[in-house]
Amino acid sequence: MRYLGIDYGSKRVGLSISDEEGSMAFPYKTILNNLSLIDNIHNTCGEEEISAIVLGESNDLSGKPNKIMGSIEEFKRNLEAELDIPIYFQKEFMTSLYSGEQQMKNIFNDKKIKKEKIQKDDRGAATLILQRYLDKKNNK
Repeated sequence: MRYLGIDYGSKRVGLSISDEEGSMAFPYKTILNNLSLIDNIHNTCGEEEISAIVLGESNDLSGKPNKIMGSIEEFKRNLEAELDIPIYFQKEFMTSLYSGEQQMKNIFNDKKIKKEKIQKDDRGAATLILQRYLDKKNNK
């Protein structure tokens, strides 16, 4: 059973894919969040023979849905209307941090250190979301 992991963002959506046994998650690709998003995911599911989707559930530090969660729930409803496969939520707590959003690199400029933010790795966040789900499912 092959899974597709999704890290939904307002501008970009990270995708990951599992091996055929559903035990390991791997980065797949990042796609734009535009009018073609559902079609792109539908095509990916067909090309990669996806049996289920794992979608990141976004909550704040207190565990309550954050501002993007409403968009994620609407996205899930749209996917369910288009695809005939199960879609599961997996908490995505701190996946952006672990995938590189908070990484900083030092650039030396005129003997001053300037910090430059590294762009978030959407595929990495999707991979963490999917791997957490697979670990939880496979350890039961």
